[in-house]
Amino acid sequence: MQRGAEAVHAANPRVLVILSGLSFDNDLAFLNSRQVSLSFARKAAFEVHWYSFSNGQEWAAGSPNEVCARIGASVSRRALYLLDQGWPVFLSEFGVDNRGGNANDNRYYGCAAAVAADLDLDWALWTLQGSYYLRQGVLDLDEVYGVLDRAWSRPRNDTALRRVQPLQRPLRGPGYAEAAPYTVLFHPATGLCVLRRSLTQPLELGACADTEAWEYAPQQGRLALRDSPLMCLRAQGAGRPVRLGTPCDDDMSRWRLVSDSKLHVAVNTSSSSSSGSGSGMLCLDVGADGQSVVTNPCRCLSADNSCDPESQWFKLVSSTRSVAANGMLAELPVKLGSSKIRSL
Repeated sequence: MQRGAEAVHAANPRVLVILSGLSFDNDLAFLNSRQVSLSFARKAAFEVHWYSFSNGQEWAAGSPNEVCARIGASVSRRALYLLDQGWPVFLSEFGVDNRGGNANDNRYYGCAAAVAADLDLDWALWTLQGSYYLRQGVLDLDEVYGVLDRAWSRPRNDTALRRVQPLQRPLRGPGYAEAAPYTVLFHPATGLCVLRRSLTQPLELGACADTEAWEYAPQQGRLALRDSPLMCLRAQGAGRPVRLGTPCDDDMSRWRLVSDSKLHVAVNTSSSSSSGSGSGMLCLDVGADGQSVVTNPCRCLSADNSCDPESQWFKLVSSTRSVAANGMLAELPVKLGSSKIRSL
């Protein structure tokens, strides 16, 4: 590895040198005990591959939350730990069967996208081509992981292409310190983020470039607008939209990250008189219209391999990108100091 890196550097001192791992580039754990020693600095990076089939059929056969937590931790131990040591790590191959019927891939993608967003990873998607002249002895072989269709004339799956696009935009890092760090509510299954059109309307999914700047206090469970901290995220009950409002210290506004994957954002409304028929654990979810953000009884918290939690998976990620200005204070119908304000 070191000799190869030095050879590349000697051939062209200006290029970035990318170092691969073992087992089809799934494993960089050996570097934890013995790091490479190079004659040059600040131009080496490590790459790792991550596919669903790297773990056989575990995604389809197991409980999605448990599998996501276990395999995500494994990828961290094998490769992503290098980020904590100050090394750049490049997710140089990941992707899914873009026909949409592969259960193993479908479950894997939401988890992988959540990790990529959380760590703000650089990545390369497998793959652009829609087919091959000749591959594995087969003429005109279809590439089902391809972004393009078999004829290379249009996207194979518009939905899959849209959901990966938000990951192209860096969330933070050198050159992107445009604002103080804030939290983004990212929905991996759609590639969208939680935002509001106005103070009086329910929250909905929209382009992550238009996201709200949230602030999450884990100990209190408080999820509030960073620039209007008296307005927090509140559940209204099962099947009902979440809204901004007050108070911010009761069961309907105390949000916890539950399930093994920590991708369920939930309130426990068991003791709340305002939860109605939705008493119990309610999780953020996508409404029937595919855009509104609601709460529904949490799904798939137990070890059920037939359950699909994707619509309820939200990842709280950090960003320092600039936030679009809004007229929050101008929209308020009453004074923020009033203790009688309730969710609108």
